[in-house]
Amino acid sequence: MKIVVLGGGLSTERHVSLVTATSVCKALRQRGHQAIFVDMYLGLENFEGPLEAAFGAADGFCGDVAIEKTAPDLEAVKAARKFQSPSRLGKNVLEVCALADCVFLGLHGADGEDGKIQAALELMGVPYTGSGPLSSGMAMDKAVAKMVMNSCGVLTPQGRELTYTAEDIPHLVETLPVPCAVKVVGGGSSIGVALPDTREELKTALEEVLQYGSRVVVEEKIAGRELTVPVLDQQYLSPIEIVPPEGMTFDYVAKYQSGAEAARELCPAPITEEEKQLLGEAALKLHHALGLSVYSRTDFILDKAGRAWCLEVNTLPGMTPNSLIPKAAAVAGISYGELCEKIVFLSLAEKNKR
Repeated sequence: MKIVVLGGGLSTERHVSLVTATSVCKALRQRGHQAIFVDMYLGLENFEGPLEAAFGAADGFCGDVAIEKTAPDLEAVKAARKFQSPSRLGKNVLEVCALADCVFLGLHGADGEDGKIQAALELMGVPYTGSGPLSSGMAMDKAVAKMVMNSCGVLTPQGRELTYTAEDIPHLVETLPVPCAVKVVGGGSSIGVALPDTREELKTALEEVLQYGSRVVVEEKIAGRELTVPVLDQQYLSPIEIVPPEGMTFDYVAKYQSGAEAARELCPAPITEEEKQLLGEAALKLHHALGLSVYSRTDFILDKAGRAWCLEVNTLPGMTPNSLIPKAAAVAGISYGELCEKIVFLSLAEKNKR
């Protein structure tokens, strides 16, 4: 098949997306597909010739990329683009997608998980991987997703949504409960998330989170073990426990760097069968309540009382060979290349049903 793997984009998760998309592209090419990597924001700026010929590129436009320790400088990305335009779509992005049998969405964060690119492809009649526009947007918005959790009976920390400015911070510092979690509603990869324990930390948290967005969810901070549960083809896979480095939280660095700064990911998680079932059924319930398709990954805190508190759901989770879903798939006997191809085939079948 001719497959466009869309990645990059212009979100704070750009670096993660680049690694996901190029990894998926290489895996699909190894399985015989005419897969090419296309940066959604930069497009095919350096390609000359008819677009049909792009699928014959020797390397599929896959370069060497890595996840840096800090979030990308998006202003530098904008300045480097040759195709200067207010559009979030680069040169020939939609045109080359229209020539593909399927578009694999290797995007994360804004413009990728929020339903926008899904809506564009839907209007064009182009098949793509994963969930549809409405379900993606609902899941990406932490405040909306939280309302769905409450309505379908999935346990989630008590919290509230608020929109604030820098002038509101002194009042919020005095009135919001601590300890708490502060999350920008459209964030991901732990960017725009803070876990203050004191009012002084809360002040710093509100100031730092504001640079990523003024609309946030402030919720109760739950103590316990961090676990995540992938869903694939209407079944939950093995839960994974995430153990941050001593004295650290599961932040951007702990997620994506190696060595002493990296979190340990235990797959399968060392939990009981009852706990596995509890987490898996909650993940499936939320997957269905949001109307998600093909695959997702839901994050939980398992407290000492054995209660599974749902934090958020990811509709386009990381798909590098070392990401969480591929690790859980490996436990189920599914190789990385098989998983990438399975997501394509399941997505095409889902589109045919719709």
